[in-house]
Amino acid sequence: MNIYSTLRNGTVLLILVVCGASSLASDALPLIGYTEGRNDIPGGQFFNWVTNRACVVRADGSDRKVLAETLTTKENSWTQFGGWSPDGRQAVVLSLWEKPENAKWEREHRTFRMTEGWLVDTCLLDLTKSDLSTASVKNLTAIDRVSIYNTGLFFLPDGSGYGFTPLINGISKPYLMDLDGRNKRDVSGSGGGFAYGYSASPDGKRISYHENYQVFVSNADGSDKRRIETGNPFNFVPTWSPDGQWLLFVSGEHYDCHPHIVKPDGSGLKKLGDRGGYRGVVERLTHPDFHSESSDVPVWSTDGRQVFFTAKVGDSIELIRVELDGTVTQLTKSQPGTRHYHPAVSPDGKSILFGSDRSGVMQLYVATTDGKNPRPITNVPAGHCAMHGFWQPVTQRD
Repeated sequence: MNIYSTLRNGTVLLILVVCGASSLASDALPLIGYTEGRNDIPGGQFFNWVTNRACVVRADGSDRKVLAETLTTKENSWTQFGGWSPDGRQAVVLSLWEKPENAKWEREHRTFRMTEGWLVDTCLLDLTKSDLSTASVKNLTAIDRVSIYNTGLFFLPDGSGYGFTPLINGISKPYLMDLDGRNKRDVSGSGGGFAYGYSASPDGKRISYHENYQVFVSNADGSDKRRIETGNPFNFVPTWSPDGQWLLFVSGEHYDCHPHIVKPDGSGLKKLGDRGGYRGVVERLTHPDFHSESSDVPVWSTDGRQVFFTAKVGDSIELIRVELDGTVTQLTKSQPGTRHYHPAVSPDGKSILFGSDRSGVMQLYVATTDGKNPRPITNVPAGHCAMHGFWQPVTQRD
């Protein structure tokens, strides 16, 4: 699949790829979106990142396609897969560009500098037509631009627009915008902390995120902002249960945090499981850099009755399932040193997608939700990795 677009002056686009009846989405098996790229290049993470490409593949491993190839024709740009629209017709593709001099400064100072030398935008690309060369691109974040760095796009449940996370003077903020990309507004409420993990409740009435590593819940417009008290200094990426009754996040100390749930009103706080000394991040590179690890967070089952996460068992990082009553089941039992990462449950609740380096290469696998019958769905070569898998929603194929 090709995307027809033009990059000007280093512009970087976050694209929503619409898969219509004439494209990949017309077939029976669901698609899985993911990112693949090199992970063995010495000299720093930037040189590996620029090889990243957003891809899709069928749940049986067939029909792999690279998305948005024209977005990587400009030097120092790359793409990542970022998710799907609720109906499965649109795929979110994050396309990034960084100035090499900025990447060099970041590596020397071992910190990101996202106030300059980057450009990330959010666009909509309609690919429902059979002739993809006529597909139109709408750059949402260039309209009434508020930032050079815009990520975290999600679809508001009521269909009225989008949530996203721009950097404002280097500080990440929860924002809303209308369907046409206008009326961008800050919904962070009081306080000026760094916000991340922003999402809306299933009914669209409330939002949640962590700000300075504390979980907050507010109305969708940012009003009635309330902090969830956990007693812990580190709380990360709250996600809503399918029925909106719970928030799932990791809580504890940085690199020593564990799956917790809590009611949106702050009651019912409960630790679900222990990661057994796992730091909660998976290293992507064979030559690690200052921020080359990827967060590995717990996820809900489709019915909200279970949580899947990864934990250290012996010398391996294994896939774990836990019931809301705290009953824990280890789903994988691996050779010492094996790592599992990034679990994701299929929309029908029957399968689980996850990453593993059991073969010596970081590939994506699909198994039943009890961990049985695992099969690889990617086949990246040595020196590469496959990361961050996302299931296509089933409603698209109804």
